[in-house]
Amino acid sequence: MSQNDPVVRLPLPTESPLEPPAEWERLRARCPVATIELPSGDTGAFLTRYDHVKALLSDSRFSRPLPGDDSARVAPEDGGGVATRNDTALSIAFKGAEHQRWRRHVGRYFTAKRMTALRPGMTRTAETLIEAMVAGGAPADLKAALGFPLPVSVICQLLGAPVEDRDRFSYWSDAFLNIDRYTRKETEAAEAEFAAYMTELIAAKRAAPGEDLISTLIEESRAEGEGLTDPELRDTGISLLVAGHETTANMIGKMIAMLLADRSRWERLVADPSLVRTAVDEVLRADANLGGFGVRRFLTEDFEIDGTVVPTGTTVFCGLSAANRDERAFADADELDLGRSPNPHLTFGAGPHSCLGQALARTELQVVLEVLLRTLPSLELAVPVTELKPLAGLAVGGLREVPVRW
Repeated sequence: MSQNDPVVRLPLPTESPLEPPAEWERLRARCPVATIELPSGDTGAFLTRYDHVKALLSDSRFSRPLPGDDSARVAPEDGGGVATRNDTALSIAFKGAEHQRWRRHVGRYFTAKRMTALRPGMTRTAETLIEAMVAGGAPADLKAALGFPLPVSVICQLLGAPVEDRDRFSYWSDAFLNIDRYTRKETEAAEAEFAAYMTELIAAKRAAPGEDLISTLIEESRAEGEGLTDPELRDTGISLLVAGHETTANMIGKMIAMLLADRSRWERLVADPSLVRTAVDEVLRADANLGGFGVRRFLTEDFEIDGTVVPTGTTVFCGLSAANRDERAFADADELDLGRSPNPHLTFGAGPHSCLGQALARTELQVVLEVLLRTLPSLELAVPVTELKPLAGLAVGGLREVPVRW
């Protein structure tokens, strides 16, 4: 990153929502610590190499921007939800001992063992949704029929939130992840509504506890005396509802589109369903559409990357998708190898802030793929890949719809 390097404007353009920007390869080779300009007009640094991204994400000194940090803004002045700005103080600590305390309380409910116990229920839900999609006839939008309702049903069950409110959750999540889809006024109103809703839900759980995560966290907090405060419970519920359905819903659509884009991939899985687990992780690695900005880290001290010193006060954007395509870390990185193992991709981050819900996301993706391969082996895209449209205006990437037939 020097004054002689050209400024790269994010998000980078692509020829197809399923293909990576051509610029990634050049940046990894010639400018792995690039200066970038954001939609807000602010600038930051952009990392595209696997080792660099992993090193920064694994460094416990740095976290996402916090209120008071003079960090680069992603969204323009009149837009941007909580996930794209740092002037909204969530009660969840994002670094240090307090963050680890929060992770200990919440993370124990998202282990692979617990997700395995949820698998039969997820499978039944997926089968029911697919049956309804088939009954409606082809072509159908797989994202609307399966990609959205399955994750929201699962996360509502986990948290004890009414699944009937899923459309409200969807709108609030969109506002939370908004870059320029809504005005600042609309976003702030949605955030206030979401907070009020979750506050009421916590009060209801306190009065009549269930077997859900929120009820359990309330009881633990009462018994231990060192559990989560009410504001932490509220913001935990909000964060899990957003992360637990928005990103996975989009990933389900992208996964199926990627596998159907080359028919031989789908046919290989139909012939050998034992590849589902490795195929899911390979799709997660090869996903070129994670939102276009990467994961933010604010430098509270200088950070050296291969002899380049990135100074204190820089907002660094870690290009997870670009790092996952790094030939230094993955052989034939641009190829979709459904049996790739090991597969240490960075889609769920790394280090002390890695995604708490990664076991849940993997389980949901595996279940969706298993059920579709079994019930609809003839599934195919109903439009050419070139006609798939990216989901614009949000900090997470996705497709507007995934038209399929069978």
